[in-house]
Amino acid sequence: MSEPFDSATLFARRRPARRRLRPWLTVAIPVAAILFQIYAPLLAGLFSYLELPLLVTIYLCMNRRSPVAGLMIGAAIGLFQDALSHWPIGVLGMVKTLAGFAASSLGLRLDTDNPVVRFGLGFVFFGGHQILLWALRRVLLNEPAALAPGATLVAAVVNGALAAPLFGLLDKLRESS
Repeated sequence: MSEPFDSATLFARRRPARRRLRPWLTVAIPVAAILFQIYAPLLAGLFSYLELPLLVTIYLCMNRRSPVAGLMIGAAIGLFQDALSHWPIGVLGMVKTLAGFAASSLGLRLDTDNPVVRFGLGFVFFGGHQILLWALRRVLLNEPAALAPGATLVAAVVNGALAAPLFGLLDKLRESS
């Protein structure tokens, strides 16, 4: 007779070994991204189109591949960004929490090492980020916020174009740690 089917052994062989960032890098990279987000637009106005904390959130959550971890990472990065920005506490926290959950869920299903996929993720997540931010400002804060589709589209392309090389750089950090 044949041996009984052991699904645990089958799935354990198919999963690739994923290297994680060291804990200090997992904290230092989002802090650096948030500080860049705050201070770089003061030097040059073009940097205001970049949403580096969002891209770091997407990368960290995609590599964790756990929706619960994605929620926690997104909430932590968003709340820290809220604490250092002009936004009320919780607005960016809510948006980044949803982005973290979605990125970790997509990380389970997509080949996230492909540069085209990375561009698409940066593009789509930035657009979703801006739409959610606009909706929260209108509904929760009762602010007369206008959604500028042209500027949002240009910024989404810029963030998508930055996502592929940034994720590659973060991959190299992960491999060396």
